Amino acid sequence: MEIKTLYRPVGPQELKLIEESGWKRFPKRLIEQPIFYPVMNEEYAAQIARDWNVPASGSGFVTKFDLSSDYLKKYQIQNVGGVIHNELWVPAEELEEFNSQIVGQIVVTQSFYSKI
Repeated sequence: MEIKTLYRPVGPQELKLIEESGWKRFPKRLIEQPIFYPVMNEEYAAQIARDWNVPASGSGFVTKFDLSSDYLKKYQIQNVGGVIHNELWVPAEELEEFNSQIVGQIVVTQSFYSKI
């Protein structure tokens, strides 16, 4: 089985829910969040965690996780800006299935905190 590593920037509340799942699942989306968007590279995830999550909640984290490349073929890569800004758009109603495809555990690779 060929594996693909994806990344997800998260704030402290989402990180707590991931930890409570035993580092196995991302939490359900809120009503105003119809899409779950893992990103394709760590640099982009760090940019979001640092520039969006820290101002919004005081801290931001980059998570890393693996899925089967075959499973991921069902999602088209979306580019939302510059060359590094590639992500997958997973409809919220498919997140449980997506979570069940995670190989191993979700790992935190970077942490960012407000300097104030």
